[in-house]
Amino acid sequence: MHNPTTRNRQGPDIGSQYRSAIFVHDEAQEAVARRIIAELDKSGRLPAPIVTEVQPAQTFWRAEDYHQRYLEKRGRGSA
Repeated sequence: MHNPTTRNRQGPDIGSQYRSAIFVHDEAQEAVARRIIAELDKSGRLPAPIVTEVQPAQTFWRAEDYHQRYLEKRGRGSA
């Protein structure tokens, strides 16, 4: 779970590594992401403006196995 209106934070974790971001592969994906963010901001459903970054996708590095499904492994996953 993540609050897209809070910059550089997820729950109790704070820092730029916890920022909210959408990584896009082309201009069409970027346009969709920005349109949806604008629609959500305009809807008033969230308590503050969305601060999620929209950035070009780069090389993806899969996390080590012990990071995969982290919350589920600790009995805190969502159903």
